[in-house]
Amino acid sequence: MFITKSDEYFTILMLIEYLHTSFFLMIKAEDIHKYYDSLHVLKGVSLSINEGEVVSIVGSSGAGKTTLLHILGTLDTYSSGKLMINNVDVTSLKGRKLAKVRNENIGFIFQFHQLLPEFTALENVCIPAFIKKTSKKEAESRAKELLDFLGLSHRYRHKPNELSGGEQQRVAVARALINNPKIVFADEPSGNLDSASAENLHQLFFELRENFGQTFVIVTHNQEFADMADRKLVMSDGKIVS
Repeated sequence: MFITKSDEYFTILMLIEYLHTSFFLMIKAEDIHKYYDSLHVLKGVSLSINEGEVVSIVGSSGAGKTTLLHILGTLDTYSSGKLMINNVDVTSLKGRKLAKVRNENIGFIFQFHQLLPEFTALENVCIPAFIKKTSKKEAESRAKELLDFLGLSHRYRHKPNELSGGEQQRVAVARALINNPKIVFADEPSGNLDSASAENLHQLFFELRENFGQTFVIVTHNQEFADMADRKLVMSDGKIVS
């Protein structure tokens, strides 16, 4: 049996495709449907997001953006379909197994920073690490590294009510990154910020991608920011239309 050049070329192409889908595909959703009683919120959403991509999701209110984000982030369940996160099929995972995948792979940033008011910036950032059973010394070292990177080295001991809105959101970003997640989901992260702070936060996501290699999936109404992403997904009536 002789192997021709064309056979070798085809084999190389297949190998490249295999490596791409096996090692660089961070999120794969297939035919996701979501019902709330009789309300059909997501209508067969399918998407693939690669490692290191910054992907924005836009659409009018009620289009299903936040519902999709919560499902991709395993914060909400779906009625039917299949979801892979970092090559793990989470479709049938529940309880501690699902929480383990979430804690090891996913970070969240919300419009309202959700910082605990009784804790300092440093303590807020450390909380997910403590949940993961990381030692206090290691967690605080990593938290300080992140806060330093985000320009908050002088704010370790300040509580949320002593921080500006932009500073609070940067603390929330550090908290999302403390466990070195593969994916960061952000739901209107700049929606509660002034224009200057919002612009700084938008640029920060790209700096974080370059420095830490995370994949970002961001729901936003800010069209300028959405257009900066590697890809922009447009939703309408529970579907991705472009």
